[in-house]
Amino acid sequence: MTIEDTSAETAAIIAEAALLPLHDAAYAVWRRRYRLDTLEARPTAEQVRTFRAMSPAEQAANMRHDRDYAQDGPAFTHLKSAHPRASDDEIKRAIIAAVRFEDAYFKYFVQDGTDYWERCVRAVALAAKQSPGYLESTYQLARNDVAYYMK
Repeated sequence: MTIEDTSAETAAIIAEAALLPLHDAAYAVWRRRYRLDTLEARPTAEQVRTFRAMSPAEQAANMRHDRDYAQDGPAFTHLKSAHPRASDDEIKRAIIAAVRFEDAYFKYFVQDGTDYWERCVRAVALAAKQSPGYLESTYQLARNDVAYYMK
């Protein structure tokens, strides 16, 4: 991809988020974080080497830290670009809520004998009780994410 292509794709992701209410936009940016990282050349080769040199426990702690402080990372910049009128505190709270919502629906997914899709729907429904107010389209994206990542 050319620099123009990567810039255009990044801009398109942010433009899509700009059309959504702030909390839904935070979730949209958060769920696209891996693609945005790739487009913006993160992690660097040095960061990859450092991560690979860590023990599994250190890697887990590093990943937990990134989630715990997501509001201070690239998601903040992306969401601020999508919603420039929102205050910094509103943006940070929206990112924190999006990460907690994602954590909750993965926590509520259970491996049992029921229909796989029904387990995905149930996990998001339980998480939605803790994180109300998202658009139905956001809840659908969450159900799709659970289905994809828990397969």
